[in-house]
Amino acid sequence: MTAEQGGGYPHGPVAALRRVAFLMERGREETRRVQAFRKAAATILPLPDDEVAERVEAGTLTELAGIGPSTAAVIESAVRGETPDRLARLEREYAGPLTEGGRELRAALRGDLHSHSDWSDGGSPIEEMAFTAIELGHEYLVLTDHSPRLTVANGLSVARLTKQLGVVDAINEHLDGTGFTLLKGIEVDILDDGGLDQTDEMLGRLDMRVASVHSKLRQDSEGMTRRMLGAVRNPFTNVLGHCTGRMVMGSRGTRPSSEFDAKAVFGACAEHGVAVEINSRPERRDPPSTLIALARDIGCLFSIDSDSHAPGQLDFLDYGCERAEAAGLDPDRIVNTWPRDRLLAWSAPAT
Repeated sequence: MTAEQGGGYPHGPVAALRRVAFLMERGREETRRVQAFRKAAATILPLPDDEVAERVEAGTLTELAGIGPSTAAVIESAVRGETPDRLARLEREYAGPLTEGGRELRAALRGDLHSHSDWSDGGSPIEEMAFTAIELGHEYLVLTDHSPRLTVANGLSVARLTKQLGVVDAINEHLDGTGFTLLKGIEVDILDDGGLDQTDEMLGRLDMRVASVHSKLRQDSEGMTRRMLGAVRNPFTNVLGHCTGRMVMGSRGTRPSSEFDAKAVFGACAEHGVAVEINSRPERRDPPSTLIALARDIGCLFSIDSDSHAPGQLDFLDYGCERAEAAGLDPDRIVNTWPRDRLLAWSAPAT
């Protein structure tokens, strides 16, 4: 079921709790409150149905670690075959389209090239991100947890990234036959000298690499331009992530755009086949509309990405699609409208 269908949930308390959490994330509610419902789902998932039902009748659900009054109420209603009140309210508030525009383009997207799990600064396990992507109709999702220098986001060392690649292989083996693939990726920091914050050997093992600036965002224009050009010209770079670094709203406050020679940077993107990301997070709206138009006119490819840090945020693609449609972008220039095999042929480093 997609988020737009609303009006119910797959029967069962785990599904109800997941749906509550999804809608809260989609509506950008407080992460701490959302996690209570995901934790409750994880608590009851391994329990036999009979035990959950017995606890509902005995009123002992809250004796389980991770189950509080609010989550217990959702479980009790779901076990009794009723739609929980909280779920019904969230469906009314958050289940409709997030935007008025961009609907045709959203339907054309086959996947998402920028997402985070709890291996770095996301809030949910890799498996939950993958399952939600399947429920949303994605054919692929690229897992792009952070690179090691971004310690505040628990960036992945070579050892941790190597371990994660094994987890992705196991998930894909489990999902074989579903028509969905979890792709191996990274959001790699652009270093001060324009290099990428991961070894070439590890970058070569990935399907996709999103290169982003996360530090010294107020660097002078000449230095920032030189730095971004270095990353764009790197043969491993596929996507230039949230290129201005700006924040237009949200709990972290606002932040102005970084200064750089956009014509030179986008020209290099067009020359080297690097996609300019339209970051769909509503607090970013990055790049600004004027820069989307400039990249369009220069001839760049684009990707429309959620930059999701929770399953419900995977639906943020709506925001990016509305902006891309307003800019008049040809869908074939948006790389995540492409089938998986075409996407992977494009993203493979030149040999």
